[in-house]
Amino acid sequence: MNALALAGTAVILASCATPETRVRTALTNAGVSPPIAACMADRMVDRLSLGQLRKLDRLGKLKDQSVANISLKQFLQKTKALQDSEILGVVSSSGLICWVNN
Repeated sequence: MNALALAGTAVILASCATPETRVRTALTNAGVSPPIAACMADRMVDRLSLGQLRKLDRLGKLKDQSVANISLKQFLQKTKALQDSEILGVVSSSGLICWVNN
């Protein structure tokens, strides 16, 4: 296999990351411990639509501050500002359940 074909295959495989992998990685990058991030990602992808997960992904692109630099209270306020009670409920309950179980 030539280098161009190998590079193309790598790009295709990278773009196929599962929603759970993307959520887990985003949570870990935001400072959540890997076991809790894995637990939360598993719960969140089972309970939220892809559209809802995309809305949450936008929180990671907060202007002038990274998710790692905001408090849990601020994060929940920003999640609430998405005006989707299901997202808020799933994020809150997943965080609490996963924190207690780990």
